[in-house]
Amino acid sequence: MQFTDFSKLDLQRLPSPCFVVDEVAVERNLTILKHIADESGAKVLAALKAFSMWSLAPLTAKYLSGTCASGLHEAKLGHEEYGGEVHVFAAAYSEADIIELVEFAHHIVFNSCGQWTRFRERCLAAQKKRPELHFGLRINPEHSEGAVPIYDPCAPGSRLGIPLSQLDESVLDGISGLHFHTLCEQKFEPLARTVKAVEQKFGHLLPQMKWVNFGGGHHITADGYNIDGLIDLVKDFSSSHQVQVYLEPGEAVAIGTGVLSCEVLDITWNQLNQAIIDTSATCHMPDTLEMPYRPDVLDAEEAGVLPHTYRLGGLTCLAGDVIDDYSFAEPLQIGQRLIFEDMSHYTMVKTSTFNGTHLPAIAIWNSKTDALNVVKTFGYADFKNRLS
Repeated sequence: MQFTDFSKLDLQRLPSPCFVVDEVAVERNLTILKHIADESGAKVLAALKAFSMWSLAPLTAKYLSGTCASGLHEAKLGHEEYGGEVHVFAAAYSEADIIELVEFAHHIVFNSCGQWTRFRERCLAAQKKRPELHFGLRINPEHSEGAVPIYDPCAPGSRLGIPLSQLDESVLDGISGLHFHTLCEQKFEPLARTVKAVEQKFGHLLPQMKWVNFGGGHHITADGYNIDGLIDLVKDFSSSHQVQVYLEPGEAVAIGTGVLSCEVLDITWNQLNQAIIDTSATCHMPDTLEMPYRPDVLDAEEAGVLPHTYRLGGLTCLAGDVIDDYSFAEPLQIGQRLIFEDMSHYTMVKTSTFNGTHLPAIAIWNSKTDALNVVKTFGYADFKNRLS
């Protein structure tokens, strides 16, 4: 899935490796999300866990109501750079986290009744000073829609969210909202089924609530998403239960907006041609190993389709630092630049410096004007300073 034609970008203008994000494509996605908010009444938040490129925060803030975070540091980034509402959920908070969060967050969502009761007194005291501060519980409807267990928040035995059997309704004083999250890169129909499951299990609590957060994992800006269905679902749910609905897509902000450009460093052979590139699956695109999935490469096909097949591998010592096998119309050359497509989301936020591997630079490109701005480069100091 790639909307921007990055073949028009002169890769020699970039350091290597480099993440490149098309600001025109980001604005296209934001426009879709703003349309859904305007038509449905939902408030849409940018999930920073997927895409936290804060150089684009001013653009994001023009279209969305705020950000959602998975912990203190993401929440602080949302507060400092994006503005708007700041929502945060974590599987557990420390006392130090809560002390900071109650000073600036707008919604703090707890993962257990135990966490809520532990911090309730401090939270309610802070709310008296900041009436815009609200508290919620993440519920687990035990309705699984995920295909890959590691990315399924409702997989059996999940630590995320409170099953109905574990919800102590006697401690709901001070709780104004519920949060659920069951999706991962999914279309509208799984959400519709999830909402029915939530209503069936937790519907008796909704009259006590002021807001409900439908979580993330919505592939809203992907081709074929039923936008009208989502708008109608939100409107019906809001009207039926008299609550404010929140959506917190992350990937949908960044789908089809960016690439990872890299360079061929060496070509070797062991049963097949091996191309060693200056990027890394384990360091720069770990989801290719964890999920796993196969990223598209511009102008390449599956192995054996085109005349020249290569295994693309990273430069770390990990034997499994391999992206996949790809075929090309012409032989690869040392020094040649390659493009991994759709690499904005869940990439920059997951990079590491294992082996001291060089982190990719970050650039913003405008596909309409061809303006290019390399906004961030990394070096030895970034590796050294995260260690001791």
